[in-house]
Amino acid sequence: MNYVALYRKFRPATFEEVRGQEHIVTTLKNQLRAGRIGHAYLFCGTRGTGKTTVAKILARAVNCEHPADDGSPCNTCASCRDILAGTSTNVLEIDAASNNGVDNIREIREEVVYRPTRGRYKVYIIDEAHMLSPGAWNALLKTLEEPPEYVIFILATTEVAKIPVTILSRCQRYNFRRITSATIASRMQELLREEQVEAEETAVRYIARAADGSMRDALSLLDQCIAFYLGEKLTYGKVLDVLGRVDTDLFSSLLRRIIVGDVSGTIHAFQDVVRAGSEVGQFVSEFTWYLRNLLLVQSSEDLEDTLDISAENLQQLKEESAMVSTEVLMRYIRVLSELSGQLRFATGKQILVETALIRLCRPQTDPDLSGILDRLRVLEKKMEEGSFVPAGAGVQSVPVQRMENASEGIKEKESAAAVKKAAPEDLKLITAHWRQIVGQTEYRMRAVLSIIGPPRYDSSTGEAKLYLETSDPISLNLLKRNEQMEELKRIISETIQKNLAYEIEIVGPSHGKQLEAIPLEERLASEIAMPVEEM
Repeated sequence: MNYVALYRKFRPATFEEVRGQEHIVTTLKNQLRAGRIGHAYLFCGTRGTGKTTVAKILARAVNCEHPADDGSPCNTCASCRDILAGTSTNVLEIDAASNNGVDNIREIREEVVYRPTRGRYKVYIIDEAHMLSPGAWNALLKTLEEPPEYVIFILATTEVAKIPVTILSRCQRYNFRRITSATIASRMQELLREEQVEAEETAVRYIARAADGSMRDALSLLDQCIAFYLGEKLTYGKVLDVLGRVDTDLFSSLLRRIIVGDVSGTIHAFQDVVRAGSEVGQFVSEFTWYLRNLLLVQSSEDLEDTLDISAENLQQLKEESAMVSTEVLMRYIRVLSELSGQLRFATGKQILVETALIRLCRPQTDPDLSGILDRLRVLEKKMEEGSFVPAGAGVQSVPVQRMENASEGIKEKESAAAVKKAAPEDLKLITAHWRQIVGQTEYRMRAVLSIIGPPRYDSSTGEAKLYLETSDPISLNLLKRNEQMEELKRIISETIQKNLAYEIEIVGPSHGKQLEAIPLEERLASEIAMPVEEM
């Protein structure tokens, strides 16, 4: 006897065997028990969720000679056996992808006038119904609206948006949901026991997640893995080898290298993935999914069921969630999502992925706000570590100037001849709370103020003014707006809990005044003594 694929061998034969579509099964069984059977049904949903299977069960149920109490077919009577064998003239399954013309529908219209030879109903199952031509829909319209009492139409489609509204209004619509990974994994465990195949739970769960809500896809993948390692125990590593997928440990290592800006290590890790035979587009999709899980871990707790991952992987995600901010993660996901769209029609896919990975490692190459915030994260980390040299070329002039100023401040402190003047008390308070102040401003001001640093003062004139200095013309324009300055003054006053005794003036690099700032050791001591809110 020829081998039968798992998804065909274990296709549900009764309503009780259908998994993940309880809302539809319950409705249909209630209709069968009450005798309220519709004349036209529309089953829509993604591939492999049971549309055609439920249609065939319904076709047997309405013609079954000895139905169960809940309406399910007995599958043993002559009518059920004929339908299961495909020899019944009462049930006609039509593939609309290859029979989508007006003539095919006219044949159906001519046939419906004849009553069923056995059973109560003639059932027409039109699969891939969205492929019918406009002329075919028009030919079917009247028959679908008022068919003979012994005719039932069941339309199945994966693209309900292509079904004309005139057809939708004449059908009972049932939306088949994607099946959860837990439900798919449970069903596969049952089949593995019947097939007497031993498999690790992690391997089964991985196949269930890779199926993306499709039971048929899951059983096809399982069939492939069993065939490759015939007679052996199915392990997680073997599943990865067969499906050409990437282990989460590699994603973890890759993310850690991206966070620290290790371009060389990131590219080498990706090249290892390519050499292992993984498909580039699949790698990008799974890495994006990994970052999505990381974002969910940052956003909430107790998400084991939602994430559908092991406790070990969840603990690893929690550790990594503390290494990167939500804004940076969202930037990573946005860049990779854009990349997925580009890969669909690209020829040099590997080059595109390598370029995107470099873009993730080096935020200075990303001109938008999320890239600026990521650059600030890198600079803050380097200043905390005492390293003021840029990690790579291309860092903008404003951050470089800021680091040079910090370096000069350290040199002045070490020099015995350096003259240090006491800063005004208000300025000390503002500087100590600067990160807290910046964190309360709107996002554009936050990016600019974080780069240019705390205000300075001019001790030579004795004027009650604080100066914000920047060489960037765009930053100058933003800071000189009255509403922005008023908002900044309000935030400063509320943060230091006293009225600001100084005016704030915005100056460029050529103002001709020698401005002074609080020495670095005083700023650090103030921040240690007064904990401030993180941005």
